[in-house]
Amino acid sequence: MRQPKILTTMREYSWSLFGSDLIAGATVAMVALPLSLAIAIASGATPAQGLVTAIVGGFFISLLGGSRVQIGGPTGAFIVVVFSVIANHGYDGLLIATFMAGLILLVAGYFRLGNLIAYVPEPVINGFTIGIGIIIATSQLKDLLGLSIEVVPAEFLEKIPVLWEARETLNLSALLIGLAAMLMIIGLRRLAPKMPGLIVAVGLASLVVAVASLPVDTIGSRFGELPNSLPLPSLPDLLPGRMIELLPSAITIAFLAGIESLLSALVADRLIAGQHRPNAELTAQGAGNIASALMGGLPVTGAIARTATNINAGGRTPVAGIVHALVLLLVMMLAAPLASYLAMPALAALLIITAWNMSEPHRWRTYMSAPIADRVLLLVTLVLTVVVDLTVAIGVGVAIGLALRLRNHSDGPDRWKVPRR
Repeated sequence: MRQPKILTTMREYSWSLFGSDLIAGATVAMVALPLSLAIAIASGATPAQGLVTAIVGGFFISLLGGSRVQIGGPTGAFIVVVFSVIANHGYDGLLIATFMAGLILLVAGYFRLGNLIAYVPEPVINGFTIGIGIIIATSQLKDLLGLSIEVVPAEFLEKIPVLWEARETLNLSALLIGLAAMLMIIGLRRLAPKMPGLIVAVGLASLVVAVASLPVDTIGSRFGELPNSLPLPSLPDLLPGRMIELLPSAITIAFLAGIESLLSALVADRLIAGQHRPNAELTAQGAGNIASALMGGLPVTGAIARTATNINAGGRTPVAGIVHALVLLLVMMLAAPLASYLAMPALAALLIITAWNMSEPHRWRTYMSAPIADRVLLLVTLVLTVVVDLTVAIGVGVAIGLALRLRNHSDGPDRWKVPRR
């Protein structure tokens, strides 16, 4: 079924549900705001483009999606892919690839390919998730340490020596602000889990930078002020030769968007005892990515952390996701200049913690006790993700995983299950 969940939930909607969705949507928006800015910066884009992505993509994913509680936006998993596409093809190339990925997802939803996620082995998902976490964390070391580096290489093996050579340019003020933000995020998460700790921690750390006039980079000093309105939609320059050149990137974006959104929806199902519609979810991802590309935004997908935040805050229908997008739009219109004061080390600290959470350290003991084939598959995917390429890692991982499945005909569907996140 490809019918959006919002049509189902509206049949029994009530004022009490609206009140819960309103509170949940506003809460998620406060979590999504700093994340959207930080993810865009880490991807090689501008913070404004991250905010546009969260507003536009988040709106369409909630409006058309197959989950009651899915929250869409830019995610850390895309940082590696987006950075690579921008570096090799320019930002216009990213828009074309994102637009094409949206079309691919629409086709996938139409042909009901959403159930194929069951054929992606869990070790592959775990391996590239940990690998992405490693890449994200290392990409933030420059801003966390305040290092003076003109260009940081995208490749992991080239990046580490460059960071080491710049160690003498360490900015102690930047490091202290980053560590303070990190401690506040962790502390608020434990002491006041319902508080939007991310925006509070980043905001307080940035306030210290502004009041004390510390020599620390901010969004404003590096990118200027954020715009206070959405851009006008425009169609990317879809030249045939350019589209063929960017087709591999588009396929990677579509695959990653589909996998992450369906995983997020499965996690949400467990938390609310619900059942999402995978093909409607793929259709929504397609529409969200097309809309984001038309507005100059980044690739968009379902965000596991923001979806869980929505559920914990009381969100129970897609209205919460729509409210989240509208609150972000309101923030853009009324408070964009304030975002210019956000400190780069604080945003770097936020992403490093996000990368750590992505790797799910509480599950490492389970990984180590898994069958040897699963451990090897996870390690191969992880290493290929970090040192080669995400596309190669997923392709090789899935091929090896399916070969192992064919070899072990006795393995039932329980052996290759979606991870409990």
